[in-house]
Amino acid sequence: MADRFPPHIDMDTPSIARMYDYLLGGKDNFASDRKACEELAAGVPELVSFANDNRAFLRRAVEYVGARGIDQFLDLGAGLPTTDNTHQVAQRTNPRARVLYVDNDPMVMAHGRALLGDTSTTAFLLSDIRETDRILHSPEAAELIDTERPVCVMLVSLLHCVPDDSDPFGVVRDLVDRLAPGSAVIFSHVVSDDPEAAAWLTDKILSFGTSWGRVRSPEEASVVFEGLDLVGAWADGRDEGPHVVDCATWRHPERTPVARPDDPAVKRWELAGVAFTR
Repeated sequence: MADRFPPHIDMDTPSIARMYDYLLGGKDNFASDRKACEELAAGVPELVSFANDNRAFLRRAVEYVGARGIDQFLDLGAGLPTTDNTHQVAQRTNPRARVLYVDNDPMVMAHGRALLGDTSTTAFLLSDIRETDRILHSPEAAELIDTERPVCVMLVSLLHCVPDDSDPFGVVRDLVDRLAPGSAVIFSHVVSDDPEAAAWLTDKILSFGTSWGRVRSPEEASVVFEGLDLVGAWADGRDEGPHVVDCATWRHPERTPVARPDDPAVKRWELAGVAFTR
């Protein structure tokens, strides 16, 4: 199997992108990734549904933003290609929608380019999401992203992978401030209102030798929406609270939006929301 992957890939240290691929039922992962997921699932039994609910949120959010007329997407920390990738969802609404995927994992780059082939509407850029200038001034961005027009910045299950000393929310603020009014932010982040549960998951992932940030509180993660206009989380379009919700309930046609899972035994969830710049 290793022959299918780019050279110089560390197969012994779990990768967040490959772990996510495994949880979604993909095949682009190694034994180290699968073992790490099994260890995590021992403490977080809902881990698989966690990943699938987040992927479904991405699909609903991209559909919503596309229906609002935004036709260019900057997907940061895109991860390995799977079903219903951003460009596939966006281009169902608008076949001319353009998507620039950004990730710092060379395996993501290799598989992304293989998936896309030769296309004028989608590209992959190998870059750290903290390199805002490099991303916005890259040839790929110049080809696909016009920052004079509204852009959708996607931060789906990403910022919990970035440590505090890299100022992830400051990086996002710097990026969003450069975008045209009416731009969108699609956001989800692993959170917990139980410090012990948050520390367990954070420490377990870091123990694998994997580069990661931490599980934050809902209040810490919600800072990303400061100065933005949040949209309602109800599938019927009503504009009432809560607006920042468990991703599994954001505009889900069969679920009521809730700020955290109803089951008090669930200590961690993926906080999510969609907002627009003014």
